[in-house]
Amino acid sequence: MSIIYIRTLKRADHTVFCVADGQKQYWDPQFRKQVPFSSGQQVKRSLIDSLCETINQVPSPTTFLFDVTKQKELKEGEVYGTCDPTYADQLFGGWMKAAKGGKDRTLKRRSPLSISAMRALHPLLAGTYTENASFDRSDRPNNKVIVRDEKNNELSEDEIVSFLEGKDRSLSRKWIPENRRASGFFVSDIAIDLRRLFSVSLNSFEPELAEHTIEKLKSEGWIESTNVFGPCLVAPKNLREEWIKGLAKAIVNWKITSNQARTFSLMDTLAVAISDNANLIAGSIRAKLSEEDSDRANPIVDESIAGVDTFITLQAGAFLHTKGETVDALQRAEKQLEDILLAYNYESQLSA
Repeated sequence: MSIIYIRTLKRADHTVFCVADGQKQYWDPQFRKQVPFSSGQQVKRSLIDSLCETINQVPSPTTFLFDVTKQKELKEGEVYGTCDPTYADQLFGGWMKAAKGGKDRTLKRRSPLSISAMRALHPLLAGTYTENASFDRSDRPNNKVIVRDEKNNELSEDEIVSFLEGKDRSLSRKWIPENRRASGFFVSDIAIDLRRLFSVSLNSFEPELAEHTIEKLKSEGWIESTNVFGPCLVAPKNLREEWIKGLAKAIVNWKITSNQARTFSLMDTLAVAISDNANLIAGSIRAKLSEEDSDRANPIVDESIAGVDTFITLQAGAFLHTKGETVDALQRAEKQLEDILLAYNYESQLSA
């Protein structure tokens, strides 16, 4: 067992995942409707933020490069990560450093976490709608109102009053029309490649690390080993144990961190499924078209699939036909994932 799959079912209510025309969405050609989603990149960012918070580590610094052109303008250049796996967000999130000019070797580590977008469990079980919002401060007598003419000159108070004659217009209230909101049932999938989770490659032809970083890691107790990808360095046991607890907690408890204040949703987790079989886990949390109404789908959490451990929260009972919901479902899912990650033989993979 070298790859673990986790499927999470969440319920979102009157919220916004990403601000792009109010809410990101895609067109489902079969059911012919717009479906909201949160990108895999946003889910990954939310998970990594939760991880760093759990293990109490500041995320790695990022280097932003800029070039000054001949016209004395600032032009955006490369963006570098630290390429240092002693930062958890780098080890689990991966990195890419391609220097300008091609003089330095490109350093690249693919993340051992493959993360899907958070998308609808079924196109008929999630959707978007619009509402009109307002920014209203008309009850405050101390507002400052500035009106400018076509030459950008400020009008006097008398000129403003004269201009507004015959116009039913408030200057202390702004309408914000057609704000798109998302609601429904959403799933997100994560695949963890245990072979690379705590291992960084020493392949000199496709390098992940700079030479000085390799020496630094060796001095800090990283272990020289070999896996199916070749020679590698493996994180020491004490670090693995600490970060596994944080990673398990983050995977089970992550939240979309860019919820807008006025559209906050708990995005509560209804169920979590864990397996080493991708096909089985896809069937454990699914939807089925209604036999009576083809425009209706029912969410299903199947607790009886052998090879899949399914954990169902109390609130799922309000939306799903299930008998297995428990108050400690997420804690048990976290412990199950933690046990699986701890049991893997990271240091001697080829002899395992």
